[in-house]
Amino acid sequence: MPKDSHSEFRTVRGYQKLNQQAGQLTPALEDYLEMVFRCCETNKYTRVGKIAELLNVTPSSASKMVFKLTNLGYLKYEQREIILLTDSGREAGAFLLKRHNTIERFFKLIGIRDSLEETELVEHSLNRHTVKHLEVLLNFFKESPSTANNLNEFQKRALR
Repeated sequence: MPKDSHSEFRTVRGYQKLNQQAGQLTPALEDYLEMVFRCCETNKYTRVGKIAELLNVTPSSASKMVFKLTNLGYLKYEQREIILLTDSGREAGAFLLKRHNTIERFFKLIGIRDSLEETELVEHSLNRHTVKHLEVLLNFFKESPSTANNLNEFQKRALR
């Protein structure tokens, strides 16, 4: 097979390793940072126990991940288990939540019923550029309800 000069095939894990080498967070760290951001949006801070509860993990697992995110500069971990976002944590967390919401909206648009699970499984593999294009597509359908209806009708016929 001729080698394409613009890309090389890799396994999913291979792409993840490349991203980690480029300083990107692992999918697990992204999940924790997104949840911390969600909690801090309303309360300004959160705690390890709350994060563990919301992500259905043990407090010790949550604590380890919080320390990793703290060491990477995304969080401040203070006395009495108080977790605060740094500026870079707030910026990254905002993107992670936006990415999550965009993908979930897309899945709902195309008729996926359990869009939360699908979103959780897919979101880590999409970069900012791809998310932006999904946002444009979603906005197109929002501004063109008749086109969205046409898609819906087409799906009904095609998925029988």
